[in-house]
Amino acid sequence: MNGDLQGAKRRMEGALDSLRQAFAKIRTGRANPALLDSVEVDYYGTPTPISHAATIVVEGARSLVITPWDAGMLQAIEKALLASNLGLTPNVQGEAIRINLPQLTEETRSEYVRQAKDEAEKARIAVRNIRRDVNNSIKQGSGEQDASRRMQNQVQKLTDEYIENIDKMLKGKEEDLSEF
Repeated sequence: MNGDLQGAKRRMEGALDSLRQAFAKIRTGRANPALLDSVEVDYYGTPTPISHAATIVVEGARSLVITPWDAGMLQAIEKALLASNLGLTPNVQGEAIRINLPQLTEETRSEYVRQAKDEAEKARIAVRNIRRDVNNSIKQGSGEQDASRRMQNQVQKLTDEYIENIDKMLKGKEEDLSEF
């Protein structure tokens, strides 16, 4: 039964990692290289994340500078950024691309908060589904009811802990989005 608990913890940690990745893709008012993690550039016929083809540097609070390792990739990176649907406008300056992140409007900000809440709810659902799966496994494999009940209580405590972590992450993201 301890294996069930360790497996549940590992799977719940995976749900938190997924939430962290989803939150990294939601733009705040500050520049963050993780914003470009989902953008892939055609690197000589192979789709490659921009971070594997260039250096991404935060310059100021609202500016990213992308310097490709191969100058021939400049146009391909610009094209990938325009096609990314992130609402970013790349400016080619010599051998680098500068992205100035615009100030978030109140409407955009509230849309991003809604998106963050949706991602947090997906993570909560994933944690609850893990709890359900583990509890079903405990019920099927248990011999003694008291041991089964104790194990289910431990799983519930673990679930509550991870739900609380998700809520803290959401609160932090909402605070990031509310900064001007």
